[in-house]
Amino acid sequence: MRETELWARMTKQLGSAYAQVWADQTSLAGLGNRTVREALGAGVPCKTIWRAVWAALELPASER
Repeated sequence: MRETELWARMTKQLGSAYAQVWADQTSLAGLGNRTVREALGAGVPCKTIWRAVWAALELPASER
């Protein structure tokens, strides 16, 4: 997964403005208590980040 796809999926679920805020402010246990932006900066693969986002948002399996 590329970063553009990660952002597209987050935008679909959260809306364009809130996805950015959420990515900056929400620490996810699945990312070692980092935010999405921190994880991206640390080089965490986008697929791993999406799985953590998916779990945190409790999205249906079809969105995985």
